[in-house]
Amino acid sequence: MSTCATASRETAEPLAGTAATAPTWLLIEQTGPWGAKALTDSHLDPDIGRALEAATEGTDVRVALIRRPGRHADCHGVSRRRLFVAHTSPGRSWIRTTTVTDPRAALGLNFAALGAGEHGGLWEPYTGEPLVLVCTNGKRDRCCALLGRPLAAEVAASGIEAWEVTHIGGHRFSPTLFVLPYGYAYGRASAHLVRDAVEAARSGRIAFDDCRGRSAWDRPAQAADLAVRELIREERADALDVVRTDTVRPEPVRADGHGPVSGPVTQGSPAWAVSVAHSDGRTWRVTVEQRADGAPAPASCGAPLGPPARMTVTSITAIAGLTAPAWLTAPFAPLS
Repeated sequence: MSTCATASRETAEPLAGTAATAPTWLLIEQTGPWGAKALTDSHLDPDIGRALEAATEGTDVRVALIRRPGRHADCHGVSRRRLFVAHTSPGRSWIRTTTVTDPRAALGLNFAALGAGEHGGLWEPYTGEPLVLVCTNGKRDRCCALLGRPLAAEVAASGIEAWEVTHIGGHRFSPTLFVLPYGYAYGRASAHLVRDAVEAARSGRIAFDDCRGRSAWDRPAQAADLAVRELIREERADALDVVRTDTVRPEPVRADGHGPVSGPVTQGSPAWAVSVAHSDGRTWRVTVEQRADGAPAPASCGAPLGPPARMTVTSITAIAGLTAPAWLTAPFAPLS
């Protein structure tokens, strides 16, 4: 059986810069089956789901449903459910949690403040192991169920704090997951990769292998962060921050892609200049282009073939005169 994950793996599609963009996540425990649009197509009251979608629009908060790995009985009566809110910006990563009997309680949250990284003492601080969320929503894409559910079960059986999650983007990179509190996403995951990612997160680091990027940033910034990390072999999650991202006016190119610019032309690829700062004061300007020149592949199972858009780092230049954020130059201490 051909799947989008198989096609992506066979063409070695790059993973960097493909994580979902969401500085803050609201995670609501919901047992039972999930539909393609889980907030309004599950055993969560669809009125609550629609209200959450409306309340979080434009706030940098992304809502997802979670459940414990394993078999999911088709039962509507859930007496208590776990809620998490997690913010993933460098130097300000946190997780807050509570248990409720009625998920309507989430509608009273200050989503604008949460999206900006301010929890205001909400609920209780989460002090447990790093949270691993594995996408398993087969109604969004069959790869997430076929590859994600066995991985989630295996990881949970090993004692890791694992949850299934409805959707974190990138079906073709299944199994996909992200790890909180730092919010780095991974693709084509194995149980070994998950163990490495969790062990790294325990000490405030990230794992390099099959990393897609940090969800706090947009995709050009994700790619830039990972490129600088690879260059200097920096594993500490909060050692780097993206200071700014500027759109670069693309250079016109000939329609046939050859020779000097004369005659018929097309716009060049979208491009960005991303400024990345290190806690030791070093800074870099990273040029990132969005390209679509890879081998044609489906974005998800059943989708038409097409060249996938990918973030390509074209240059990394060390620069001077850019001031890093004050928090970034403070002594580094991993999350306990």
